[in-house]
Amino acid sequence: MSDAPLPPLGDLELAVLEHLWSTDESDVATAHAAVGRSRGITANTVGSALERLHRKDLVERHKVSHRYRYRAAIDRESFCSRRMLDAVGGPDGLRDAGVLAAFVDAVGETDEATLDRLSALIEARRGRE
Repeated sequence: MSDAPLPPLGDLELAVLEHLWSTDESDVATAHAAVGRSRGITANTVGSALERLHRKDLVERHKVSHRYRYRAAIDRESFCSRRMLDAVGGPDGLRDAGVLAAFVDAVGETDEATLDRLSALIEARRGRE
């Protein structure tokens, strides 16, 4: 995966990705049972969502017998990080002091332990450079 902005995703595509993250690998029938049946949609619709995710380079697939098996091409943490980065306008958006201040304020409103973890992450990052 590149560092280009993530493609837009629909609710079903996000649900299918969540399913893949929780199971590591799936075929269409299993994904349908997990996310499609409760939505009242067909296995073909779930299969189409998997195909779209594959074209968007968010899932990989390989053939086993006559079926494809799918797995996420990006882990949940990286996906969430990239979505947050996209939301602030990419790497250049992080240079905006207002964005950073808003993030620190949001973290600070959770609890002291979370703020301490953020501080430790910053120090660890500085130590790698």
